[in-house]
Amino acid sequence: MKAHTKETQATMTPEKSLQFLKEGNQRFVNNLKANRNLLEQVNDTSDGQFPFATILSCIDSRVSAELVFDQGLGDIFSVRIAGNFVNEDILGSMEFACKLAGTKIIVVLGHTSCGAIKGACDDAKLGNLTSMLGKIKPAVNAVKEPADASKRNSSNIDFVNNVAEKNVDLTIENIRKLSPVLKEMEDKREIAIIGAMYDINTGAVTFYE
Repeated sequence: MKAHTKETQATMTPEKSLQFLKEGNQRFVNNLKANRNLLEQVNDTSDGQFPFATILSCIDSRVSAELVFDQGLGDIFSVRIAGNFVNEDILGSMEFACKLAGTKIIVVLGHTSCGAIKGACDDAKLGNLTSMLGKIKPAVNAVKEPADASKRNSSNIDFVNNVAEKNVDLTIENIRKLSPVLKEMEDKREIAIIGAMYDINTGAVTFYE
């Protein structure tokens, strides 16, 4: 499989880009890989890059977007931060990726049993981590069940995963609210912005379409 070129990127639509990601994850789950020569892709992309997707995911070592979607060099922009939330710098990176570099889809990829989500659920305090986890607290507060405070912590994995899903939803809301550039592109159907969840037990990605 060759690296994307300007011509192949131009043929991509938001729908086709989503299908590429779904097919890549299916290969990953089935322990298959597309036939790629990565060193050849290094050479092919030396004069430019033409990715088709932008993935915002957690820094978790188990959730490498390139691996779980079976993509090669030059295929995706990968934005990673603990808890997969957005700030001004990440939004600027996404605007570059979509408006200037031509990607057709943004995927906000959460994952089960997320350490950052667990930290926010437990109201963990540690240096700069305290402020970072504060960005995830709105998702914790938005999940109303269970009401019992003793069950609203990292020991309740169902609660943790529900917060992770809500965090993906709120992140997408923030992208649309805080980036008029991306919102306009989505409204014009130039890009799609969707959420997804990676299951650390199976390797499967569920898309929220």
